[in-house]
Amino acid sequence: METTGWTDRLRTFAEEREWEQFHTPKNLAMALSVEASELLEIFQWLTPEESAGVMRTERGQAVRDEVADVMTYLLRLADVLDIDLNAAMAAKVAASAKRYTVEHSKGSAAKR
Repeated sequence: METTGWTDRLRTFAEEREWEQFHTPKNLAMALSVEASELLEIFQWLTPEESAGVMRTERGQAVRDEVADVMTYLLRLADVLDIDLNAAMAAKVAASAKRYTVEHSKGSAAKR
């Protein structure tokens, strides 16, 4: 996952508007939560089948917009906290592979 270009673009966007003062970890985490909730609201009350087909409906663009909002705030939060997302993801996937081995987890949603 290449995020450096987007991180740089979003940092510049915020700097040009002098928004760094508002982009504190607390504010960005809160904004991320709000946007994730707005994404969740689109799926509220949909059946599993409806949710799987949501991109073929008039709600598809709203899903795209909310996913972009979530990603925007996640990238800004990682940038402000100096988190290397590629390294964090690699470490998390490696830890999850150890915790959820194919042998014990295949076809199961059970937590370990």
